[in-house]
Amino acid sequence: MKNLFRVKHVLILLCSVMSSWGIAQEHMSKPIPVLTLGTFHFDFPNLDKIQYAKDEMIDVLEPRYQDEINKLVNALSEFAPTIIVIERPVKMQAEIDSLYKLYQEDKYFLHRGEYEQIGFRLAKKLGINRIYCVDEWGKHYNDIAELLEDENSDDFIQFENSFYNHPDSIKEYYPESVFKEYGIIPELILLNNPENIKRSLGNYLIGHFKYEVNGDDFTGVDFETGRWFNRNLRIFRNIQRIKTDTKDRILVIFGSGHMNILNYLFECSPEYCLYDVSNYLNIQN
Repeated sequence: MKNLFRVKHVLILLCSVMSSWGIAQEHMSKPIPVLTLGTFHFDFPNLDKIQYAKDEMIDVLEPRYQDEINKLVNALSEFAPTIIVIERPVKMQAEIDSLYKLYQEDKYFLHRGEYEQIGFRLAKKLGINRIYCVDEWGKHYNDIAELLEDENSDDFIQFENSFYNHPDSIKEYYPESVFKEYGIIPELILLNNPENIKRSLGNYLIGHFKYEVNGDDFTGVDFETGRWFNRNLRIFRNIQRIKTDTKDRILVIFGSGHMNILNYLFECSPEYCLYDVSNYLNIQN
C-alpha cells in the first residue's frame, strides 16, 4: 500500500509538472500581434526617389488634417498597442525619449513628422511611456562601399546615372498621391493596399538593380542588397530586440515603402501575427 501511494504521488506530481510546462510552452510560443501602418512622410523631407513640389504638398498642421489625424489615432487605439516603433534611427532614441517626455507633460508642440503626429499622440492617449526608434541603414559589400565613396569618380557617376536614368523607368510603379484631393486617410488606405505594397517591391528589382560594369557582374544587385534588403532586415532585427511579454501588441509606423519587406517578414516569422491594417483605416470622414 505504501508503494502504491508513492507511485500515485509521483504520477500526480508528474502530471502537475507536465501541465505547467505545457501552459508555459503555450505562452512562450504565442505569436505577438503586430499592426503595420505604412505612411507618407508628413513633413515632406524629399529624401526619397519620389519628390514633391511645393504646390503638391499639404500642411498636416491645418485643422482639417489635424481632425483626420485625431480620427486615425482613435481608430488605431482600438488595436490597443503596448509597443510603438517609429522610423527614427536607433541613435536618436535619447532625443525622442526627451521630446516625448515633454509632450507627455504638455510642454512640447508636435512637429509635422508622422512619427510625432501619430506615434506621440497615440502613445500618450494609451499611456505608453516609451516609443522605440528602430531605423537603420543597410550595410554594403566592400566593393560597393568603395564605389560609393568617391562621388567624383567615373564609376560613381556612371552608376549614379543608372539610378535616375534607365530604360526600366516606364516599368516603375508609384500610385498617384491622393492626400491633397481626398485627405490623409484615403492616402493611407492607398499606400497600405496589399497589391500596391507588392508592386512597390518590383521597383527594387529593375533599373539600377540590373546595372553591371562588365556585363557579367552583380554591381546593381549587390548595391540593392545593402540599400534595401539588408536595411529592412536590420530594422526587423531591431524590433525583435525589444523586450516583450505575452500581453504585448506592436504597432509599426514606417514609410509605406518598407512594408514590401517588413510585412513579409512579420507574416513569415513564428514570433509575430500580422493584423490587417485596413480594419483600422475604414474611418468615416
